[in-house]
Amino acid sequence: MSDADHLVVFTPSGRRGNASTGTTVLDAARKLGVDIDSVCGGRGICGRCQVEPMYGEFAKHGITADASHLSSPGAVETSYRGRRPLTEGRRLSCSATICGDLVIDVPAASQVHQQVIRKDIDLGDIELDAVLVLRLVELAPGEDLLDALGRQWSLTGLEQAPGLDVTADGTGLATVAIRDDEQIVAAWPGLRDRVLGVAIDIGSTTLAGHLFDLATGTALATAGAMNPQIRFGEDLMSRVSYVMMNPGGEVELTAAVREALDALLGRLCEDGDATRDEILELVLVGNPIMHHLLLGLDPTPLGVAPFTLEISDAVDRTAVELGLEAHPAARVHVLPCIAGHVGADTAAVVLATRPHESEGVQLVVDIGTNAEIVLSGNGRTLAASSPTGPAFEGAQISSGQRATPGAIERVRIDPATGEPRIRILGVEPWSDEPGFDEAVRATGVTGICGSGIIEVVAEMYLAGLMTTDGVVGGPDTRPSPRIEPDGRTFAYVLHDSGDGNRILVTQNDVRAIQLAKAALYAGIRLLMDHLAVDRLDGIALAGAFGSHIDTVHATVLGLIPDCTPSEVMAVGNAAGAGAAIALLSGAARREIQVLVDDIEKIETAMEPAFQAHFVDAMAVPHRTADYPGLSTVLTLPERPAATAGGANERGRRRRRPTRESPREEVNK
Repeated sequence: MSDADHLVVFTPSGRRGNASTGTTVLDAARKLGVDIDSVCGGRGICGRCQVEPMYGEFAKHGITADASHLSSPGAVETSYRGRRPLTEGRRLSCSATICGDLVIDVPAASQVHQQVIRKDIDLGDIELDAVLVLRLVELAPGEDLLDALGRQWSLTGLEQAPGLDVTADGTGLATVAIRDDEQIVAAWPGLRDRVLGVAIDIGSTTLAGHLFDLATGTALATAGAMNPQIRFGEDLMSRVSYVMMNPGGEVELTAAVREALDALLGRLCEDGDATRDEILELVLVGNPIMHHLLLGLDPTPLGVAPFTLEISDAVDRTAVELGLEAHPAARVHVLPCIAGHVGADTAAVVLATRPHESEGVQLVVDIGTNAEIVLSGNGRTLAASSPTGPAFEGAQISSGQRATPGAIERVRIDPATGEPRIRILGVEPWSDEPGFDEAVRATGVTGICGSGIIEVVAEMYLAGLMTTDGVVGGPDTRPSPRIEPDGRTFAYVLHDSGDGNRILVTQNDVRAIQLAKAALYAGIRLLMDHLAVDRLDGIALAGAFGSHIDTVHATVLGLIPDCTPSEVMAVGNAAGAGAAIALLSGAARREIQVLVDDIEKIETAMEPAFQAHFVDAMAVPHRTADYPGLSTVLTLPERPAATAGGANERGRRRRRPTRESPREEVNK
């Protein structure tokens, strides 16, 4: 690389490459296939191409950047008066030129295809136990409020928040809000018949919020947003590293997530036809690092063993303390964390899925950049986390992207011909069905998201295009014109639009998925060891990603252990559902604290057996494990005698699937 070439990394896409001095950020983005909007063609008029340069030390990328690495604002930017204001810290990518190594964040508003955030929740049947209730009282002239509440509602022993002004309307009526049956926290003249609450799941990639009527439990609005912290690092450890290497970095990360949460509150109110001063209660959940950064706590102890939590119990703060605009008396309740890498979001998952109440051995997995695992059975509940990394979200994949329009989300490969058919996010027809070409004309086929990469790797294995060790092409695989040389290895051509847009699945892509899935499987297997069980009676996949992946393909890949296919199910955004349950039920808040105290915490990083499980799980689906449940819906390819094992399968040969093989479940 010459002195004139500089490394540029774009977030949140993770695309990176070299650019010479004087190249505009927009041109560098286009060269690397980064999604930046520019309606005016780069003339500095529309303002849609705004980006935010990041300065500091980024160990993950090997970059140290300062303001001198980007040109100073020129006449185009200083005179810009477009409809989209150029706020502090933002630059017009069509005007700013590269002078050194850079990390550039592309805000959601500047992306042509914004992320599709799947964050719907299903609360099932819950029993309301409102933490905040409204009571209408009639105040006689000169009557004390507490006396009136005792006389009319038989409420005694209440406290009144300091400085609370209670005034009645012309008829002597007033409405008061009582929290936890203990304290009067708000009051209004006349009748007030609605008070609202918000439950938010703070994910490392996305935020998902739900607005509720606290009295009825009715959901009024649901909204999602990208977590802006992603510009500091795609995965959690990258963000901890940023804090370690940049003094004051934790303040930046805290401010970023709080601002995003406040904006999300505004959107929820807009969508739910509500006002911010109606919000008096919030419940927030997140993994331990999100939890600490939200509360303004130092996350660095969570970056090194023994991964110490500064606060583990449930926490109450005011909305004002967290910079959230709501009613002045609004309270924020944060559920307890379970362990150093198993957070309040997992506590919420337990509250929503209740594996400890089900028969048999039940596994719950929330799959993200850090997978949280809960295993219940034999009167015990264990929890752990496993560092899967961002590969399942499209990062570290050559054509990977987040779940945005244009992304391949479903893949099927004909085992006889090796030919694929694909389905694109937001497009109903498959690629071999009428209407596909017209439907994708607006977005094109832009890449492959997490569910798509899981399916294509599993399908390549089933079609004999990849070995159980994850080797693409070569003498031990079936020949196909779709397999082509890629340097010293081979790649599978998943899509070729004919105009130079080719989407490949490379050997490095397969390795990234193997590493991620092996880490998850090893964490699960470790908990099974501690519980002394070899079989699972049920598996629940939680989270937006876990809810969208095909469970059969996930098992074929070896992402999860074998289980009866009908007992493997997606449970949606269980963390968000658990947060909502805690919002609507004081009993649930008390219950989850007791449950968390009883959960056995397993630190995978401290367990010697984890590495052995990890090595075995690198094979697809696994080096030795039996798959009797999966075998009821398809026939797995044979595994070499050297790697096939297990007392129940040694010496058994498995054939590759043919057109007559029972693959109906994966061909849907």
